[in-house]
Amino acid sequence: MSNARTSPGRAGAGDSVPRKRSRSLAALGYTKPQTYEELRAVLSSGTVHFPKRLRQVAIFLWQHPSDVALGTIAQVADQAGVQPSTLVRFAQIFGYAGFSDFQGLFKEHIKGSWPEGRSQGGQEPAKEQSSNLHFLNGMVGASQASLSRIGNGFDIGSFEKMVELLAVAELIYVIGSKRAFPVTTYLSLTLSQQGVRNVLVDNVGSTAFDQVGCISPRDAVLAVSFSPYNSITPDLVAVAHERGACIVAITDSTFSPLVKLSDTWLEVVESDFAGFRSLAASLAVGMALVHGVVARRTG
Repeated sequence: MSNARTSPGRAGAGDSVPRKRSRSLAALGYTKPQTYEELRAVLSSGTVHFPKRLRQVAIFLWQHPSDVALGTIAQVADQAGVQPSTLVRFAQIFGYAGFSDFQGLFKEHIKGSWPEGRSQGGQEPAKEQSSNLHFLNGMVGASQASLSRIGNGFDIGSFEKMVELLAVAELIYVIGSKRAFPVTTYLSLTLSQQGVRNVLVDNVGSTAFDQVGCISPRDAVLAVSFSPYNSITPDLVAVAHERGACIVAITDSTFSPLVKLSDTWLEVVESDFAGFRSLAASLAVGMALVHGVVARRTG
């Protein structure tokens, strides 16, 4: 049996694995990504389908390029919730020998920009600083990093289309759960205060599907969802999609299940500190949407 494991035939099969991966990408019309932007284009195309762990890596790389650029393979694997070998396997799929070569795409991308991974505020916390104050400073820094991303790559075209679709809707259904619920609650409140008719789908008494039961093509949905996308939101949006309502979404990557269901969507990535994630950017974009809708309706 040991001879079978070391036979030339078996060795040849093992050696062919990288070539199979290369042929697979080539068949999709892709060459080895040379820049971070090229990698994002491949990932957002929807033509490369990953198993669960590799998809988990893809979402992390999409959302945290600075962490990938500045971390060791062990640190990045820990943050992504996978084994280091999974990162290596992901890099090899795209034609790289290993993770360190693949990491070069991310290092080049953040060169000259503010590295999100370094100490917030540009200074180390004082030794005598209390743990509570250190945490507060960390959350402030995470919020600042989240907001800075908006200025660096905001899709104004998608934003204007979202405003247009929401402004002409007869009724706006605002949908979000778990971590997104504070965002949708505030958006619904602000819309109501501005005289814009809306329904906050809050799922009180497990009635979420009943709350969207009367949605029509004259209505619109404003949905908010963040990874790991394990909430009820995509199922509710799917119901609205089947009923012909316009759907706009705020989410954090092209891998979100809301993307395929939406007429248009905005990417908003929030930074985290010590496992707690900011909502600053999501609220800022949401408030801008409300302002735009009200201005369009009254203009």
